[in-house]
Amino acid sequence: MEHITLLIGIVIVTALVFDFTNGFHDTANAMATTISTGALRPKTAVAMSAGLNLVGAFLSVEVAKTISGGIIDESAGIRPEVIFAGLVGAVVWNLLTWLAGLPSSSSHALFGGLIGATLVSVGTGGVHGEAVVMKVLIPAVAAPFVAGLASMAATRLTYRLARGRDEADTAKGYRAGQIASAALVSLAHGTNDAQKTMGVITLALITGGVVAPHSDPPMWVIVSAGLAIALGTYLGGWRIIRTMGKGITDIQPPQGFAAQTGAAATILASSHLGFALSTTQVCSGSVMGSGLGRKGGVVRWSTAGRMVVAWGLTLPAAGLVSAGAAYLADQGPWGVATVAVLALAVCGGIWAASRRKPVDHTNVNEGPAVEPAGVVTTALQTVAPPPAGPVAANAAADAATHAAPATTPAKTPAQPATASS
Repeated sequence: MEHITLLIGIVIVTALVFDFTNGFHDTANAMATTISTGALRPKTAVAMSAGLNLVGAFLSVEVAKTISGGIIDESAGIRPEVIFAGLVGAVVWNLLTWLAGLPSSSSHALFGGLIGATLVSVGTGGVHGEAVVMKVLIPAVAAPFVAGLASMAATRLTYRLARGRDEADTAKGYRAGQIASAALVSLAHGTNDAQKTMGVITLALITGGVVAPHSDPPMWVIVSAGLAIALGTYLGGWRIIRTMGKGITDIQPPQGFAAQTGAAATILASSHLGFALSTTQVCSGSVMGSGLGRKGGVVRWSTAGRMVVAWGLTLPAAGLVSAGAAYLADQGPWGVATVAVLALAVCGGIWAASRRKPVDHTNVNEGPAVEPAGVVTTALQTVAPPPAGPVAANAAADAATHAAPATTPAKTPAQPATASS
């Protein structure tokens, strides 16, 4: 620790800030469905998720190795300034998508930032292209589909097994199942995402000559990264929780249980293999799969479309911001200081904008406005109409409530009611 320079210290602090934003940006991954179905109170849910994120940070270092020695060539002249610029791009993109309530990938923001900064400062020789394709791009495309298919199959199986059972009889079991599966996702998130910050800090220590190349993260790095992501998780990214829990589909307890179980299995398997995939994309794909898996379920495709666009923009957008930051940082100490001041100004502006319409644990379950049924939704409901029962009755009541103002003329004092004959 005594050999850490001021610049490396700035990089470490910035990495922990990114880890913090990763925590509140990705809280929805584990807890959105649990909160939206009422299985846990919002504050209880995020507290449990924070604790399990911290525990998960100590379970593995395989993903950290992928970042510190896999995607970026640590021997190609990577300097702490480059890592600092990459982190700035990732933090800015995380905050922008949080403000918009879009569950984009913190992981891809980090990868895009590091790649963009490295390309500007070092060139193509500083990036392991094969590792980017095999361990970032392919999992990014495949993981949402794999998780979505697993969740859709699990949802159909869950409803089939519960067929004929009274909804009240199964509610307690689904509630316990949701809590257990949410805990598993939180543990998996800590195992996968906290390691990414460990990898970045380790990379900074290697470039600064503090630790040897290909070293595992020191224990103090593991502890600090775990604490930062846990603190961010506890504060709760309520905007994204609202989108995941209410904006994609109307989640019933069996769907929430199936979605979280499928997501946890996918994330834990990828962590074991060292794939630094996006937990956000996995969990979002699982939620969409659960919507398609329930007979009569509706996926809000306009929200899903905005999410997919954000996913596609994350790598290049974070890369462009980091490329500009790297160009300034390469100019010397005044460039690094300029990047830091600009980053603080942008982050402060985003925070101020978020205060205009705050979202917190008191209003997180206020769903979006009713979205008109599109062509895809109408076709799916024609093939698989909503089942009869409480869910359908509630849906019909909601439809009648929204239709009433348009079909029932309001009475005014000038039109007194007349007695019927």
